[in-house]
Amino acid sequence: MPSVAVVVGQHAEDAAVLHMNRSALTSAPHARLRHLRRFDDRLEAHLDGLRVAGEGAWLFCASALERPSVGSVFAAAVRAIEDGRADRLDQVFALAESAAAARRGLVSAFGWLEREQLRGVVIELLSASSPLKRLTGIATCAMHRVDPGLTSAGRVEDSDSTVRARAWRTAGELGQRELVSTAAAAALAEEDPACKFWAAWSAVLLGDKERALKILRGIAAVSGRHQVRALPLSIQAMSVSDTQALLQLLAQDPTNTRRLIRASGLAGDPVYLPWLIGFMTDDQTARLAGESFSLITGLDLAWLDLERKPPKNFESGPNDDPNHPNVDMDEDDGLPWPDQKLIEAWWSANSHRFEPGVRYFMGEPLNRENCLRVLKDGFQRQRIAAAIYLSLLNPGTPLFEWRAPAWRQQRLLSTMT
Repeated sequence: MPSVAVVVGQHAEDAAVLHMNRSALTSAPHARLRHLRRFDDRLEAHLDGLRVAGEGAWLFCASALERPSVGSVFAAAVRAIEDGRADRLDQVFALAESAAAARRGLVSAFGWLEREQLRGVVIELLSASSPLKRLTGIATCAMHRVDPGLTSAGRVEDSDSTVRARAWRTAGELGQRELVSTAAAAALAEEDPACKFWAAWSAVLLGDKERALKILRGIAAVSGRHQVRALPLSIQAMSVSDTQALLQLLAQDPTNTRRLIRASGLAGDPVYLPWLIGFMTDDQTARLAGESFSLITGLDLAWLDLERKPPKNFESGPNDDPNHPNVDMDEDDGLPWPDQKLIEAWWSANSHRFEPGVRYFMGEPLNRENCLRVLKDGFQRQRIAAAIYLSLLNPGTPLFEWRAPAWRQQRLLSTMT
């Protein structure tokens, strides 16, 4: 029946595309949880279409794997797991061994499905000889906030460095406070850069503000693979007074301007607000400066009409020209363009409300209740910061998974008070 085949093929194609778009949406500066929920409902509808199609859906999923993408691998893995076809899942794993994009889609499929659908599958992954399967098993447990046996099964001592690094990351995500000293010691002893970083990252998240934070701060200060993750946690974990030294160190390198603007928002000290306002005249930094300003003050610039029109002929990302040298996506896409004069006027009238030397987050001195409010109603980048703060405020608190399906996040948030 050609018409049915066309519909099933469309479900497979749309599920792949929507998943790739969703991956970007989880860290988008303009998306809230309710937006993610609407998107997730659309994605699940297409996956349900493949589910209803039964055996016939695999033909389209397998065909898409001939030119694998993150989304096509995600859809194929979901179908293989739900159908209980270990042979098909092995086919996806074989593809993921040689393609990093396929790996991300594969792991994402395990995070999308519910725990009940993964029973038996994850246990086999954790005991597999393949490092990729063991890594996927640990990552799956982490995404569902279940202990994969980090110490009881020796996951943090795995012979493969990529698996070991994922295990150390999982310790922090699960909030395993009893591992704080072990993780800090591993951060000192590990020679593999990824293992050292994730051990330090977890130890800091679990409450080590000395040895591990010093290591993490060192990684954050130097341009490298792990700086993008080390810098935010370092800033959020350090005292407000200590963040100044790290920001001054970053300021010595003019290529760090954007990192410095973002970090100042996380630092939360209102003394940086006039400095941020100064960047709002530069089209290359205006929106990012506005975002950091909002992260401290809690202002929604668009809602309060504190924005200006986008500059004419401004180009910051890829366009329709295939020969154009700029192929990177615009990190600030979706952020409002702040009106410097209006914001200066607002700051002049409201600066008395903010005490220098105090860390503010979304308009209030840092506190748990405000973090929960941001997790429920804030934009995704704000929610990421709120999730990390919740763990730092009470070490041992599992890191809130802001990338999980929206309905799972909403279910968890309804139980958090």
